[in-house]
Amino acid sequence: MEDSATMSTPPTPEVSGDTFAAAEAAWQRGETETARAMCERLVAADPHDADALHLAGLLEIGRDRLAARALIGRALVSREDPVFLVGFAMTCVGAAERDMAIYALKRALELRPGSPIALNNLGHLYGEAGDTARASELFERALALAPQHAAIHFNYGTMLLSANELERAETVLRRTVALAPNHANAWNNLAKVMLAGKRTTEALAVLEDARTLAPDSVEILTNIGAILSGGTRIDEARTVLERAVELDPRRVSAWSNLGNVLLKLARHDEARAALTRAIELKPDFADAHINLGNACSKAGRIDEAIACYRRAMACDPGHIGANSNLLFSLMFAVDDGHAIRAEAEQFSARHEAALLAASEGARHANPPDPARRLRIGYVSPDFRNHCQSLFTTPLLDHHDHSAFEIVCYALSAQRDDVTARLASYADGWHDVREFDDARLAQQIRDDGIDILVDLTMHMDGARRLLFARRPAPVQVAWLAYPGTTGSPSIGWRLTDPWIDPPDDPRVDDQYTERSLRLPDAFWCYDALAPGVEGNALPALSAGHITFGCLNNPSKLTDATLSLWSGVFAALPDARLVLMAPPGGAREQLAARLAAHGIDAARVSFVGFQLRTDYLRTYHQIDIALDTFPANGHTTSLDALWMGVPVPTRYGRTALSRAGLCLLANLGLRELAADNDADYVDIVTALARDLPRLAVLRAELRARMEASPLMDGARFARNVEAAYRHMWEAWCADARGASSARLP
Repeated sequence: MEDSATMSTPPTPEVSGDTFAAAEAAWQRGETETARAMCERLVAADPHDADALHLAGLLEIGRDRLAARALIGRALVSREDPVFLVGFAMTCVGAAERDMAIYALKRALELRPGSPIALNNLGHLYGEAGDTARASELFERALALAPQHAAIHFNYGTMLLSANELERAETVLRRTVALAPNHANAWNNLAKVMLAGKRTTEALAVLEDARTLAPDSVEILTNIGAILSGGTRIDEARTVLERAVELDPRRVSAWSNLGNVLLKLARHDEARAALTRAIELKPDFADAHINLGNACSKAGRIDEAIACYRRAMACDPGHIGANSNLLFSLMFAVDDGHAIRAEAEQFSARHEAALLAASEGARHANPPDPARRLRIGYVSPDFRNHCQSLFTTPLLDHHDHSAFEIVCYALSAQRDDVTARLASYADGWHDVREFDDARLAQQIRDDGIDILVDLTMHMDGARRLLFARRPAPVQVAWLAYPGTTGSPSIGWRLTDPWIDPPDDPRVDDQYTERSLRLPDAFWCYDALAPGVEGNALPALSAGHITFGCLNNPSKLTDATLSLWSGVFAALPDARLVLMAPPGGAREQLAARLAAHGIDAARVSFVGFQLRTDYLRTYHQIDIALDTFPANGHTTSLDALWMGVPVPTRYGRTALSRAGLCLLANLGLRELAADNDADYVDIVTALARDLPRLAVLRAELRARMEASPLMDGARFARNVEAAYRHMWEAWCADARGASSARLP
């Protein structure tokens, strides 16, 4: 987002002399070259003309700051005037020169204590230094002297916004626009206050009004584009942001936001170009590095993506989004759960420490009765047409409402028919997209939620700082992916015996949470695609085997391509279908495949598709190839449901054992291997046995439907038993703590 606040220019002192008056008048009319020429003649005639030197210095501030300082310094030698001191302070830039500016302004106030401009500018400097209390006191003194001065109100409100004092900032900025209704930047910053408070709808309305005042304001256009890019009006966002960079080709944030929008529109090459341009203009702009990392991830270059996120963190160590993206991406590239846990714990230490300390030992009013009806809260940005709904649907549809009250907290502005369906399964539904973390935490407390379920962890839309506030007595992670949050605020994680073998003592050490294993599987699936049927084995008519992998390209690691290379070496007639965006991403993937001995002529690509079209792509595929170290999850279930077997290579992390879990629950454990050589043998043997493949294709959907993987009622009972176990443990702890406090 964009804002603007600067120190105010001091008025020139009233002086006599027609030539100086003419120069001053030209300056006020914006005729800077005329004013500059007049000042040069005045100084040439009298090198000690303090007023002309001062005005000449002001005229140079935007062009040559050091020259400006020299001119105003000469004016001060001739006469120590408070106005000159204010002008001198304006030539000081950055933290290194802040003390010099503060000294000049303090001296100006000694000479003229009632100067609202000096007070305003000094307040601005203290605000930049992070001294909000002293800055506020100075702004208040300035406004007491000049209560109708809109610019002082604006600078004060902008300082409060930067200090995250949102309520006070809103009050001051509303006063600004009351005094100056056409002050577009004030409306812009008022919208920023609303955005910081998650009041997106209000913010957009304010910005649209501001746009009528300043249709070519790049700041306003950039901010409108940023808001629109987070919703469904993505084409409008692109149009607005393209206009912003047309008006100001050096506007870094506009280029970064445009790159993000183009990425969402699957225009990946254009997105990379826009993001590269943003980084060229501002190499330390964290958001651009994050967006470029996202582009690399979607193009299958996960190592580059990780490097981008690390660069973003180096630019802005406090950027929680960069850190979350890094953590999530590492799981695609690293088969080491202990290393991932260490990174997750560092995340918590960086971003959650203060909130965790404040919420340590938090008291909850929930009655510690182990047998009562429990209130379960689910928090997610993805209660919509999203892959997560393939798993929330069977659980929410089968909850026992006599024993559990189900409350959903929807974080996203996107709503569709899936949203309506999920809402019908809940006892309570809260649209909390415009709640900040503190307000949402209070809402959850007020609702008396007993067990709060985090469905996102470190994925897009995560609200880690919500859970760090510990709004519920029991907090558990499930669904996003089988891993760890790294946060002490999450006490439990759901898992299963396949992705986390209970007989290995080192397994549970990969997680900061306590692991509670469901009896069958981490997932329960509903395809949500009625009418999409399977087909006969394609190889029977094609005359060759067609492999496919429709996983996110971020999972196409070099370990994966190396694993596949043995398969294609053994089966020289086999073909491969991959999902990847058009353009450079496909070219680079083809080159990487070729480096692993897989000829580009054997590979065809499909783009990202609507769900029904994507599922029908499996009509072309005989066998789905799994990825490593992050196996397919949703994609593998989709393939199996369409009758396409998915042999797997499993490893040490939970993500690398997803395929094993799915196959074991289908009675196909023999299709899982724990090393590359066995994987190649399993896949090639299956590919050469067309009768077996044909039988599997014909029976897999029925096998799926009869398995725990699609038994919503069974899964719900298992999850509810897990919730009851967690709750009983909390009740025992609560009763023990209460007893310990008795005299």
